[in-house]
This record gives sequence, structure tokens and C-alpha cells, in this order.
Amino acid sequence: MTGQAQLEAFHGLLTAMLSTDNEQRAAAEKQYEEIPQDQKPGLLFQIYRLPGVAEEHRSLALVLLRRLLSNNWEDIVPTWGNDNLSQFCNELIAAAQTETSENVRKKLTDLIAEVARNRIDDNTGAQTWSEIAQFIQHCGSSNSTPLKQMALSVIEDVPNVFGNETSASVPGLKMLFEKCLQDANASVRSSALKAYVSFIIECDEDDKTIKSLGTLAPVIIKVCEHVVATEEEDDTPLQCLADLATSLPKVLQPHLSAVINLCSQTIRNTEKDESYRHSAMEVITSLCENAANMVKKRAANHIPEILTCCLLMMTELDDDISDWLAVDDVDAEDIDDEETVAVGESSLDRIACALNGKIIVPIFIQLATQLLNDADWKKRHAGLMGLSTIGEGCQRTMEPTIVEIVKSITPFLNDAHPRVRYAACNALGQMSSDFAPTLQKRCHESVVPALVHTLEATNLPRVAAHAGAALVNFSEDCPKHIISAYLAPLMGALERVLEATYQKLLSEGKKLILEQIITTIASVADASQELFVTFYDRLIGPLKFILRECPENFKILRGKTIECISLIGLAVGKEKFSPDASDVMHALGPSMEGLTPDDPQCSYFISSWTRICKVLGPDFAQYLPMVMPPIIRAAQYSPDVAVLDDDELPGEEDPNWSFHPVGEKKHFGIRTSGLEEKATACEMIVCYARELGSTFVPYVEEISKLMVDHLKFFFHEGVRSSAAETFPYLLACVKPQGGVTAMRLLWVDYWKALKEAIKSEVETEVTSEFINAVAECVEQLGPEGLTEEELKEIGVMMKEEMEAFESRRLEREEAEDDEDADPEEAREELNEEAEIESGILARISDLCHAGFKTIGAQFFHVIDPLMPLFFPLIDVRRTYTDRQWGICILDDLVEYAPEFAYRYQQQIAQLLLSSLSDEFPEVRQAAAYGFGAMALNKRPEWAAVAAQALDGLSSMINRGDARSTEESAVATENAISAVVKIIRNCCPGMDVSNYLSSFVHWLPVTEDHEESVHVYGFLADLIEGQNPSIIGENFSNGPKILNILVKAIHHDVFEMKDDAQMVKSRVAGIIKRISADQSFFLACVGNSNLDDAEKETLKNILASA
Repeated sequence: MTGQAQLEAFHGLLTAMLSTDNEQRAAAEKQYEEIPQDQKPGLLFQIYRLPGVAEEHRSLALVLLRRLLSNNWEDIVPTWGNDNLSQFCNELIAAAQTETSENVRKKLTDLIAEVARNRIDDNTGAQTWSEIAQFIQHCGSSNSTPLKQMALSVIEDVPNVFGNETSASVPGLKMLFEKCLQDANASVRSSALKAYVSFIIECDEDDKTIKSLGTLAPVIIKVCEHVVATEEEDDTPLQCLADLATSLPKVLQPHLSAVINLCSQTIRNTEKDESYRHSAMEVITSLCENAANMVKKRAANHIPEILTCCLLMMTELDDDISDWLAVDDVDAEDIDDEETVAVGESSLDRIACALNGKIIVPIFIQLATQLLNDADWKKRHAGLMGLSTIGEGCQRTMEPTIVEIVKSITPFLNDAHPRVRYAACNALGQMSSDFAPTLQKRCHESVVPALVHTLEATNLPRVAAHAGAALVNFSEDCPKHIISAYLAPLMGALERVLEATYQKLLSEGKKLILEQIITTIASVADASQELFVTFYDRLIGPLKFILRECPENFKILRGKTIECISLIGLAVGKEKFSPDASDVMHALGPSMEGLTPDDPQCSYFISSWTRICKVLGPDFAQYLPMVMPPIIRAAQYSPDVAVLDDDELPGEEDPNWSFHPVGEKKHFGIRTSGLEEKATACEMIVCYARELGSTFVPYVEEISKLMVDHLKFFFHEGVRSSAAETFPYLLACVKPQGGVTAMRLLWVDYWKALKEAIKSEVETEVTSEFINAVAECVEQLGPEGLTEEELKEIGVMMKEEMEAFESRRLEREEAEDDEDADPEEAREELNEEAEIESGILARISDLCHAGFKTIGAQFFHVIDPLMPLFFPLIDVRRTYTDRQWGICILDDLVEYAPEFAYRYQQQIAQLLLSSLSDEFPEVRQAAAYGFGAMALNKRPEWAAVAAQALDGLSSMINRGDARSTEESAVATENAISAVVKIIRNCCPGMDVSNYLSSFVHWLPVTEDHEESVHVYGFLADLIEGQNPSIIGENFSNGPKILNILVKAIHHDVFEMKDDAQMVKSRVAGIIKRISADQSFFLACVGNSNLDDAEKETLKNILASA
């Protein structure tokens, strides 16, 4: 074929590639891929330059050529030789100056940028295409708008286009930017702003360049002001301003007020196009997130306005609520035309998290109060949604006043407008999660009855369903003794609504409330556990009926029903549930055949099988042939992946794909459908291995190989975490029959893979799970299952992770070294970030615990080299999580290896004693536990140290905030237990009457169930021994003692261990002995301050055998 004929044939091929006929286009694309790579560049460039070729063909040729060079530069260009490369580059520049088509010129500019990017030498950083700088200068100084835009586009796409001459180019570029930012043409101004932001962000570490170009900030703001005022261009300038606020907010520092004023005025102008208003809000939010200290210090007076803007956007709801009311899907998003509301809410959430509660809450409560009292329903809605939105970021500040906040919300459950009622449900539900369990303990009397009442108003399905959803959130972290008080009326309401809404499904096909009610029943069952057995027989029949008779197209309803049944089974236990479990599993049999990961029922079924497995234990093994095939299919799922250029991205967002930028104009895509099901399946495998023990052995070999591979499945963190979590249970599966030999067959390969996975893992949460898996494997393997070399490797791994942790800590502190930072707030922010990182320390502490518990005191030799890394954790300048976990490691050292710990006794004693007064309860708790451990090890050298801590422990218990939060209460109760242990074991001949007199006033202990056996066992000793410091003169402390003992049983503080149950029996016996003197007993009850529920508990104690 001649050159001309080949070119014509190639032109025809490109024509076919643009065909609307899918088959013709696919065939042409296949033919194009078969053309030798070295021939494509010449053919594509010739098509572009060929006279008479249609614009769309020329554009396609340039797109394909850029893509080809982007992906294959190193393979193609070196074969050209320098002369041909120079000629090609010169022709590009020449063509750029003569191209008349705007669309083709854009594609040509992209190609020039791609060539310029690739001609930067990787070793020297030099730009080897010297003419590109001249081209940019020529185009930038031209009077031609298209040429100026080309120069600016190249800088935007390749901000390092000047290579190692970037610094030298700054003066000239500054002149170019300044000129073009003030150009008469709006599109040139926008292009200049995009290029400026791209370039200055590229130079973010060059202070001189940033200082020089930063002087153009006022001009940038004027460009944004002009585009907002005139709407000549789209919102691109504001998007660029947001990018600058994200990456280099210090450039905007001198002009902070001007930027915030511009944005707030834009947001307040409700006649303005949404895109400008949304981008303006993004600018403000980005400033708050990335320069919080700067905003708090230099723009504090603007914070009320910022919050007002968020709330204003949240009021922009549709007056017509007919579509909103018609929604019949629990998981439905709010209607599409309320995007502005979503932007306002999301921004408020991000701003609250960034600026923290001390700044936000006082201002916001005032704004919200005004809105809640407004006659406009939209403002009341915004106020309620706002209160629920700021909870995550302002949790510590809001929690002490949660009772007052909840009381201000509950009346709106009876608001005249349905959407306001919905917002009140939303607020109570979200706060139940954000402030758990404090809200449940302090606000249950106002929350539960109000939500139940709203739930039964089924004439407004969306509101009723959302009340049910709020009850789910409330139940999840609700103490059993609280949920039990409402169980009868709550379940009565749920049963009535279940019956009514199932009939509505049959008659009208409406499922919204029914789906939610089934989920709510499941959540209440999960919270109430064995107490739910009272309602089991009334509910299991209707639920099984729904499962059997539910129409095939209601797959989500079917999935939620099996989820509910499995949670109820888990609550009531094997004896009650076992017969129905068999019915359920056989009823599901036909659905399991061919169940695919993308079936909406799949994740529900898999999770439910797991719960049923937990209930039945080894008896579930009979169903493994039925359930394992779909689970293994889901766990083996391998997602489709793709690397696409900008111009290949789908025009509309595909919910089945997720794309992430990776380098210049490239995006990594992964097909996400099936991923969550894969992760769920892996979680379920963990459960089966844990619950089934040796009956799971037939699957161990296949699962172990799969999970070793999944340790590096970088597409999903949950899959990697489950892969690690599975192995300790696989060891337990083979242990009964094969012992150490069988375990080591699995362990050797797993440990080799896990060591590598830990080194390469980038997510700290996953690394934490990996370390936890090592700890659990150590416990399974025992001292005989681990070699000396493996123990050394575990020590090395811990050391490397501690060093990496320290490196990240120093980076965080350096990043927080901000002149605008308030020292106290900076420390609080560091603490919040450290909470995320603390998982690593927690798991290292767990590994130390497992090592000592399994190996014994000799494990000290593994961690002794790490002590120089552990002690600095407890420095008062470190974050509270560092101090907390550092002390926990010392606690284990004292508890399990006191003879070796003795060499560090002075350091340990000083650190723990000073930590008893730490402002953070988590640290105080760890220190108190340590002194209790000293007392229990009964070694004389530690007994004296423990006894010296009694005054410090007493002061800790008597703090004004000793029980102000859940964490404080647990810490205080740990200290009470420590005092008990010390008095019992370390104080022979010592006068402890003062401590005993205080002891009865420190009680009851209701939060820390693990310590209750020590505290109440000691109390029983003292009462039974008629200790005058406890019982008082003539048993004057009788009412107080009765209150303490009844509360202990009412709050179910005694674990199901033999020693705890023995103490519980003693407590009940003392109560019965008090009741023997009827008149004295009645007087005690009358003065005991027991509430009605506690009096009912007392009645049950006295009635028991």
C-alpha cells in the first residue's frame, strides 16, 4: 500500500471510530489497536495536518496522539532521533500559531503540554525543549486571545514546564499573570487564574516564589468579584480560589476579610446561579479546614457570618413537599433540586470539625435558637438539622449540656410541618450516635416516649420511618437496664405498626415504614438481648411469614427481614431460636443457589448467616455446604480496573465505578460494585472460623490461601483487615486435632506474608488490625508454637512501628507549628488527630499484653529494648492517647513481670502517681489500674509504692468532674477498685479508717463491670464484718447501703464469671438480711432514693430464692 493509500485508509479508520454504530466503532477501535505502535504517531499527525480533513477527525487524531505519547513516550520517542523530535516539536509550535478551530486548538494545546511534560529530564530536572519557554513568552505577550490562552493552558497543565529554571522564570511569569489577570477578555482572566493557582501550588515549598506571586492576591480577588458580579464566565475563578485556600491558604492571609466578604455576599445573593454560591461556600470551608488557626485568630469576627451562610443555604427547601412525602425508599436521598441544602449542611459539618466546639457552639446555639423560634418552617428545619450536624465536631463542648439541647429539640416532633418533624427525628437520631451513651443515660425519659409517639403516626410515612431510624441509633448504644424500662410499650408500638404496614404493603405496595420497623425491631432486640425473649413468640411467626411470602421484587425488604430474624436469634439465644433457625435456613435454600455479589439480598443474607452461626455455634456446620459457595464467590471477587485520561472519563458519574486522579491528567478507576459484598464476605469468614472451631477445618486450607493473598488487596481496607483477623481463628480451628504442628503449618506462611504486609501498609487503621492479629496469634500459638527467632522478629516489628509512629507524630507537630495557633486549641487538635493514630499504640499495648499473658515474665526480654520508646509516651507534653497507652504497657509490665519491672520502679512510680491528676480520664484510669496491679502482685517491693498512692487515688475519686462523662466515671471506678486492692493487700497495721469512711460515699460502682467483683466483694466483707466506718452508728448508713447494693444488681454490674456471681449472691443475701427487720427495712427504702425501676429490682431480689 502506498503512503497516500495508507493515509486514506487510516482516515477511513478514524471515521469509523467516530461512528454511532457500536459494532462498527468497536471493529475500528480493534483495528486501530492492531496497527504497529511506531506507525501511529506519523499517521495521526499527518491526519491532523492534512488539508480538507473534518474538524472532528483532526481533533480525534490529536487526542489519540497525546494519549499515545502519554502512555508510551519511553517506547516511541527515543526511536525518532533528536532531529525528528525537534522537527516534530517545531511543527507543533508552528501549528499552534495558525490553528483557527477553537476545539482543535484546545486538543493541540493539550498535546503540546504533554510533550513539554515528557521533555523534562528525569535526572537533571532540565527542560530539554528550549523553544517551549519562548513559545509561552511569545503567546503570553501577544494581543491574540487564543494565543494567550494557549500559553496559560500549558502552564496550568504543566506548572513545572520550565524545569529547573522555574525560579528564574518567576519574574517573567509574574508579569504575564498580572497582565492576563487584568485582560479585557473574561476567558483570558479565568485562564490566567487557573494557570496562576496551578503554578504557585507547584511551588508551595519555595517561600521566595510564594512571597513574590502572593502580591497578586488582590488582583485574583478582583477577578473573582468581577465574574460573580457579571457572570460573564462560569464559576472557575471561585473554584481556583478554593484550590488556593486548600493548598496555600497563607497567600490569602492578608486578604482574609476581603475573601470571606466576597464569598458571604455571593452566598447571600439567592438570585445568583447556584454554582457561584456553592463554590463560594467551598472557598470558606476550605479556608476553615486548611487554615483553622488563621481563621480563628484573624477572622474570628466573621465566624457568625460563616455559620449564618451555612444555615441560609440549609433553608433553601422546596415549598412543594408532595415529592418528598411520596418517597417510599428508606435509603432515598433528598430530592435533586435541594443540592444547595446539602452543600450548606456538608459545609457546616466540615467547618464545625475544623474550628472545634469552643469556637462554634456558643455562636451556633444562639443562631439556632433564633431559627427554632421562627414562624418559617424552613428556618426551624435548618436549626434542627444544624444542631445534629455540628455534633461530631463539637462533641466535647456540647456533651455537658446535652440534656438542655435535647429538651429544645423534642417539642418539634409535634411541629405543624412534616419536614420539621423529620428534622427533629434526624437530630435525635444523630445525637444518639454522637453523644452515646451519655444521651441515652441522661435523656431517655424525654427521647423514647416522644419517638415512639411519632413512630405510630403512620399517616406521615417518611416522618414515622425516620422516628424508627432514630430509635435504631438510640438503641445501638443504650445500656440494657435503660432499654428494658421501655421494652413493653416500645415493642407494643412496633408490633402494631408492623401489622398495619404489612397490610399496607399488600394493599398499596408501600414498604417504607415496614422496612424501617423491621430494622428497628432488630436493633431493640440487639440492645435488650435475653430480655427480648418475652416478645419472641409474638414476632417470629409474622417475620417468618414475611420472609416466605414477601413478593420476589421486594429484595431489600426480604434482606432486612432475615437480618431482623438473625438479630433476634442472637438476642434470645440458641435454646429458644434453634428450631426456627432451621426453618429459616431451609426457607432461604432456593434463594442461595446462584446468589451473586451484586444481588441486593447478598450482604443481608451473608451477615445474617453469620449471626445464626454465632447462635448455633458448631451446630451451624450442617449449613456450610449451603452457605460457603456464595460466600467464597463473593470473597474471591476481583474488581475490574482501568487507567483513563481526562478525556476518557465518563460524562456522567457512574455509581458502579470510582475514579481517582493519579498523576497528570490520568485517573485510576475501579469497579466498586461487588467490593462491599467482598468485604462483607471476608468479615463473615472471620466469624465462621471463630464460631465453628474444628468443624470449619474442611475449609481452612482454601481460606488460608485466599486470606494470605488478601493481606495486600489494596482496593479495600476492610478486606485486608479481615484477612489478618481470620488467621488467629484458623489456628484455633486446627489446634484441637493437630496441636502446635498443625498451627505452625499455617503460621509460618502467614507470618512471612504478614511481616511484608505490615511494612507496606499505608493505612494506620489497617496496620493496627495487622498488629492485633499478631497478638491473637501469639495467644493461640502459646510458648511452644513460637521460635526464639519469631519472637525477636515480633520485637523488631514493634520497634519499627513505634519509630514510624514517632515520625508521623513529629510531622503532625511540625504541621501544627502555626503562629496563629492558640496553644490550648493546638494541643486539643493534636489530641484529636492522635486519637486516630492511637490505634497503633493500642494494638502494640495489646501485643505486649498477649506476650506477657502467653509467654510469661520472659516476654520482658522482647520489649526491654523498646522501653526507651515507651517511657517518652508518658511525657505530659504528649497527647493523652500517647500517655494512656504508654501507661497501659507499664501496667502489664508491673502485673506480669514485676521482678523485671523493678529495675524501672522509680520511673514507673513517679509517672503513674503524677498521672492520677491528669486532665484526661483515660490517662487517670490507666494509672489507677497500675496501682491496683501493684497491689495484686503481692510483692513487698511494689506494695509500699502502691500504699503511697492512696492519697492520690482519693483525690482523683473526689474530683469535681469525677463522673461528668462516661470516661470519667470509668476512671473513677477504676481508682475506687485500686483503693480496695491496696487496702486489702498492702496495708497491714496501717490505719485506713479515713479511706473506709469515704469508701461508702464513693459508691455505687456501675460502669466498670470488670472491677465490680473487687469493689462489692470488699463492701460485702465490711458489711458482714459490721465495720463501723461502713455501716455507721446503729446502722445509720442503712439507706445508703441499700441504695448501693440495689443499684449494683439493677445495673447488672456482675459478669457471668463464677467469682462475680458469688459476689452478686452475697450482695443479694445482705439485702435480704436487711429486709428481715420489716420496720427498719421500710425506713431504709423510704430514705434510699431508689427510683421506680430500682424498687422493682429490689422487689425481684426479695422474691428470688
